[in-house]
Amino acid sequence: MSGICAGRVAIVTGAGRGLGRTHALELARQGAHVVVNDLGGATDGTGSDAGAARLVVDEIVAAGGKAVANTDDVADWQGAKRLVDQAIGEFGGLDVLVNNAGILRDQTIASMTEENWDAVIRVHLRGTAGPTHFAAEYWRARAKDSGRPLRARLINTTSASGIYGNFGQSNYGAAKAGIAAFTLIAATELGRYGVTANAVAPAAFTRLTEAVMPVDYAAGLGPEQVSPLVAWLASTESDTVTGRVFDVGGGRIGVAEAWRLGPEVTKQDLWDAADLGRVIPDLVAKAAPNVDMSGRPAAG
Repeated sequence: MSGICAGRVAIVTGAGRGLGRTHALELARQGAHVVVNDLGGATDGTGSDAGAARLVVDEIVAAGGKAVANTDDVADWQGAKRLVDQAIGEFGGLDVLVNNAGILRDQTIASMTEENWDAVIRVHLRGTAGPTHFAAEYWRARAKDSGRPLRARLINTTSASGIYGNFGQSNYGAAKAGIAAFTLIAATELGRYGVTANAVAPAAFTRLTEAVMPVDYAAGLGPEQVSPLVAWLASTESDTVTGRVFDVGGGRIGVAEAWRLGPEVTKQDLWDAADLGRVIPDLVAKAAPNVDMSGRPAAG
């Protein structure tokens, strides 16, 4: 199959349903050879179903593409290694890693259980770090052996909950904020090998978000509207774009701007806490306002 990703080898985690599925299908449509990874669990991470990844592979093959299924747990370090090794063994290399696997276990922090905190952090953060580690090892070795930079791609999945904040999602938001920071750091570390690292914060109505996204808001937010950006970032056309987080969904693509230093005051001597009441409110008033889940200034 021809396209902007023709001949490139891509892994997509959590690709049995929702966003991961449409990413895998679009990458294949653009000519990539795809390893479709999915443990096949429920939205809270329990259970497994090997058939989820297999069905997506069947769709790709039926359309004339090349794909193989993988059902490893990407939050397990050895599972992540097997996934990367499978891509290299099946297709002779690895050009693109899309970290998309995720679960939800929403609770307010006052109600949060240790189990629900750990489960969400594990799947999102460990499930991003593990595959990236083994992909990075491979890319570093390839770049050193060839003596020239690669054109490889790391694409991570963050969320508006992580970069803007959302009620009842302290575990999920913390994990997604960590993935955004992880992406910026990976961009600085892997750039020397010719690897770009970017993240997408998708707005999409999927099995994972249907419980928290109002149906009227979800209209026009199909996951397939996010995947063209992922495919473009996976292509060699995106050589100059790295260390960015894209807010994408419903036909809209925006660049989410990172934490940056705003207004400041300085003093040569040690600050006295009693003096700060005359300083901090004015400093905050000069700063950019907080934002809501849309990434725009919050009302009030």
